[in-house]
Amino acid sequence: MRLHRLEVTAFGPFSSTEEIDFDALSDAGLFLIQGRTGAGKTSVLDAVCFALYGQVPGARNAVKGLRSDHAPPGLAPRVVLETTVRGRRVRITRSPAWERPKRRGTGTTVEHAKVVLEEFEHGEWTGLTTRLDEAGDLVSKRLGMNAVQFCQVALLPQGEFAGFLRAGADERRKVLERLFATEVFTQVEKWLADRRAATGREAAELAAAAGSEADRIAETTGAAPPVERA
Repeated sequence: MRLHRLEVTAFGPFSSTEEIDFDALSDAGLFLIQGRTGAGKTSVLDAVCFALYGQVPGARNAVKGLRSDHAPPGLAPRVVLETTVRGRRVRITRSPAWERPKRRGTGTTVEHAKVVLEEFEHGEWTGLTTRLDEAGDLVSKRLGMNAVQFCQVALLPQGEFAGFLRAGADERRKVLERLFATEVFTQVEKWLADRRAATGREAAELAAAAGSEADRIAETTGAAPPVERA
């Protein structure tokens, strides 16, 4: 997965709209997100995770609290992420549920969570889905990880990696196989084992046939049967 652009509005500590151009940062290879405590480093990663899965890591997964307390009352929280996953560029626009001021009268009303998942094809953005469940399924399938696994493996600063290390061997193996697409090596290993077993059976059958033929020749000619060598 390669991140291209992240836009956050009224999300976490960001009271207005902020944009990060990851393409500009990654031109030099690796890059570092640094800043003082409370500057919003973790919130950048939270925004990426929220865009992908509609939730944030660990105890911060209180979606109603994702909207910035410093944002203007009517400004809707929103995260827009452009990323390439397995060669396909997608754009995900998500908004958490939040309480907005009523358009008439006083008080607030609940604005439900929304998502728009698009793919860049033939020079333009094509809509894939606006359903929360479908968007989550599509992202999980393309990344090969669900939200919990993504937080454990990809978002190391979130402190969830220790849980991955403490997981059982089978669970870690499944996650790593999905993450690094090692299933191809598993398939090759299985193919080699099957071929070895089949070749062994063929060799045993040929040896048995040759032994049987040698016995018949020895019986016909009266010669002593050949002695098997180890």
